This record gives sequence, structure tokens and C-alpha cells, in this order.
Amino acid sequence: MYFVSCKHLPMATKTIKQTIKIAVDSVIFTVQAGELKVLLIQMKKKPFAGMWAVPGGLIEQQETTEQAARRILKAQTAMSNVYLEQLKTFDHPKRDPLTRTISVAHFALVIGEDVTLKTTDKYTDVRWWSLSHLPTLAYDHKEMIQDAVGRLQAKLEYTNVVWSLLPKDFTLTDLQRIYEIILGISFDKRNFRKKILSLNLIKKSGKQRKGEANRPAELYQFKHRILEYIDVL
Repeated sequence: MYFVSCKHLPMATKTIKQTIKIAVDSVIFTVQAGELKVLLIQMKKKPFAGMWAVPGGLIEQQETTEQAARRILKAQTAMSNVYLEQLKTFDHPKRDPLTRTISVAHFALVIGEDVTLKTTDKYTDVRWWSLSHLPTLAYDHKEMIQDAVGRLQAKLEYTNVVWSLLPKDFTLTDLQRIYEIILGISFDKRNFRKKILSLNLIKKSGKQRKGEANRPAELYQFKHRILEYIDVL
């Protein structure tokens, strides 16, 4: 007869029930008054009451993360038909002090002048904030915004995504200024225009902008207002 010591038997693994929530958050950028700005909502809920956050919320059972992001954007900011793409996942176990919540962050680009902001009664306020003067932010949204700025800056170098921040008709000066504001650098006017025109991304609209101190400025349009990959800078 053989005996087996109990201390050598594998212990039963304890089953732990997951209680993880999945949210989406959207970092929304625009350019206004010569500055890159981000849209923030003011929280009512503790422990972040009075603090600001990027728009977000939990996904519903039958939604993809993109569908949830677009739904929440429309509900919390009245925005739709914006350029939106997934940024990254934020999953630190303690990012939300109330419960374990994983956020699939997105970033969006809009023309701020075309948007009338509104929010739900769950929040105190909604407002554009300059990236250089951000308020105290809830959760890990400071890091989220920083990552989104980095993605946007990189995106300008290899895509035509800048169209999302410009009206249908714009001048070459408008276009150059957007690049300079976001990248934080200055371009030689002649070299910039030569490079942009050589890319075959834009065309003359046949219109001019009048009423300014200098002679009327030629207006241009993007040939395609959809994402294209091209070596811009």
C-alpha cells in the first residue's frame, strides 16, 4: 500500500470573479484664436466633483468602442460627424478610485467654430481649454491628453488629417498656421507652400478671401476630406 503526502498535492485554485468595467474617453482637439484647445467637461460626481475631464462613459452591451465613443460624444457635447480614431488603452488598476475601470481612449478633431457646445445634467459645464492652461484633471486624463497630443503631432507628418481642423475653403497661410500651432515650430513660407502644393492634396477653390489689409488671398480646398497616408513633413 502506498501513501501520498498531502503537502505534495496541488492546491485548488481559487476562482476570482472579475468586476471590471470598460469605458471610452475621447480627447477632442480644435484650433481657436491661435491655440490648440481640448474639450473638457466639469464633473459633479465624487471624488472628482468640480474637476475637469475629457468626455467619456461606459460602453453598452452591444456596442463597439467606436460606437460608444460616438454616442457619448453626441450626448455629452452635441458633436457628430467628427474625425475619430482609437488612441490607446489605459488600464492601471487604480485609475478609477471607485471601481476597476479600463478606458479605451480615442482622439477626435473638429472645427471649433462649427460646434455649439452642450452637455447633460450629469455635468456642471463643458468648455474648450487651451493646452497651455489646463485645469486640474480627473482620473489619468492629463496623461491621456499628453498621449493624444503626441499622436496628433505625429499624424500631421505622415497623413492629411489636418483637413479635420480646417473649413472647406482656406488659405495657404491658414494651413501653415495650423501646422505651426500644433507642432510648435515655424516654417519658411515659400518652402512650406512649395512642399504642400507638390503633394497634390489640395486644389484652388476658385474663390478669394477679401476684406483684409492685403490683396485678396487665394482659397484652397482639400481634394479628399478622408484620411490619406503621405509624407507631408
